[in-house]
This record gives sequence, C-alpha cells and structure tokens, in this order.
Amino acid sequence: MSYVRRSFFTIAVGGLALAAGCSKQPDAPVATDAQAPAADESAKKLATYQQLLKIHNDQLAVQLGKEIVDKYPGSAAATEVGKTLPALESSWKEASEKARLTNLWQYQIAPMQGGTQSTATIYNSQPSGDDRVRLVLRRHTDWGQTVFLYGSGKGFQCAGDCSLPATFDGKAKGLKGFSPPTGEPALILRNDAAFLVALQKTKRLTIDVTTKTRGKQTLVFEVGGYDASKWAPLPKKK
Repeated sequence: MSYVRRSFFTIAVGGLALAAGCSKQPDAPVATDAQAPAADESAKKLATYQQLLKIHNDQLAVQLGKEIVDKYPGSAAATEVGKTLPALESSWKEASEKARLTNLWQYQIAPMQGGTQSTATIYNSQPSGDDRVRLVLRRHTDWGQTVFLYGSGKGFQCAGDCSLPATFDGKAKGLKGFSPPTGEPALILRNDAAFLVALQKTKRLTIDVTTKTRGKQTLVFEVGGYDASKWAPLPKKK
C-alpha cells in the first residue's frame, strides 16, 4: 500500500471513530434530564410524607411511604423513608387491629320494662350470614346481671340445662346454658360471674351450639376489644 493510500485509510478510520464519538455525546445529557423530574417528584412526596408524620396521619403516611419506596427505589427519598416506614407500618397495623376489635362491641344504657339496663353486645364473626348470634352482657336494675346468646328465627335447641363446649383462646372450657321460659331465641349462660372473669383475658372465644334451623354450629367471637369500664354497673334501685 502506498503512503498516500495508507494516509487516506488512517484518516478515514479516524474520521469514523470521531464520528462515532460525536454520536454518543448527546446520550449523557438526555439521561440526566430524564432523572431530574423523578428526583424532584420524589423529593416533593418525601416532604408530604414527613408532614403526615408530624400530624400523626399514620394511615396515609404508610400508603405514601410504600409508594415512594416502590416507585423510586435507591433514591434519596426512598432511603429517608426507609428509616421510619417499617416501625410506622407495624404500629399502624397494631392500632388498626385494636380499633377494629374495639368497634365490634356496642355499649348502651336505656330504660327497659320499668327499670334501666346496661348492655355490652357483640356479634359472632363466624359463621357469617344474616342470622348471626349476639353475645349479650346485661345488667338490669330489677333482674340483676345476665349473660346470654341471642339468635334469630326459632333459636336454639336446648332442653333443660344444655352443655355448651367452649374455648377461651384455644383453652377448652365447658359452659352450661338454658332456654328462657318466655320463648325468646336465646340461651342464658349459668355462672355468669366466672364467664366474665375469663372474658376479660380472652381474645378469641368459641361456643358450640345447636340451632333449630341450622343444626350444630361453632360460634366465633373476637372479644379482644372488650372494655369492662364501658359496661358500667347500674346504681342500685332505691
């Protein structure tokens, strides 16, 4: 190859290399420009997250924190959120479950057949359906204290005293009940005082019953939210 040809080949190759080098230069600014809006957006969401923490809106803070971590992994915002999110989510779930259990109970004080009664009631969680059963704690100025199950329709199958196998957080305990002579779809529990002592320490109560319409059933009550102070004793009738 002649000197001229060799020189031309060298220049041509160099020119291609130069052209290739020039074609790559715009790539870097494009990537940087694309990252900038994401960084600005994550920073704004981080500021909102921190504000939610200050006002103790834990539910929205958890939702936004998880969004930041999932949408902007590895970002400064995700790193900052990661310092508080695990503990916040744990405490929020605990508080939410406590509130759910508390709201399962209803407390009421009202006139009742010439006297005043105070009740604490909760429906069974399982089995579900329209004919659920209520566990009722009742104090009446004339009738005294009673604990009973109140169903629907034809009520329970119980002749005389009937055995009601039960568990208190998995620990077996036998209960005794009887049907009221007035015919309501109810089962009145005997030894209500011992039942109430056990109830205050229980989160999950099960009672086996036999209904006249559906036969044998295991009623599950999530009683962990029971607050004895809200079922206040009534004043003695003068």
